[in-house]
Amino acid sequence: MQETTVVERELELKLVLSPERNVPVPARLTYRTADPYAVHIVFHIGSEHPVHWTFARELLVEGVFRPCGHGDVRIWPAKVDGHGVVLMALSSPNGDALLEAPAARVSAWLERTLRVVPPGTESDRLGIDDELAELLSAEA
Repeated sequence: MQETTVVERELELKLVLSPERNVPVPARLTYRTADPYAVHIVFHIGSEHPVHWTFARELLVEGVFRPCGHGDVRIWPAKVDGHGVVLMALSSPNGDALLEAPAARVSAWLERTLRVVPPGTESDRLGIDDELAELLSAEA
């Protein structure tokens, strides 16, 4: 069994309410090698119950460079006041949110996750082949 590595980063996002108005939202980005295809974001919105979102790491990696995603999660790069940002449009039955994240900080965190589990090696972390071999040998 492989040891799990966790890559986390606290950062402040902005909840975009209108072109002129946004609200700061503290958030934590988390990547776990035990769940190598996913990234997790927890938004601390001033309530007892933080909001959790999980989606494909690949979606965030691509969204730093070009618009991607559809449906519940859409991500794209932009410039705001001359600074690079990553915009995330999240939709759920409870409502929609447009969040702005600093591109440099998100990219630096993503690079750390990609060093821990390079793209294309995610399935190696799951140990499916080992579990399948163990299951098949138990039946013999």
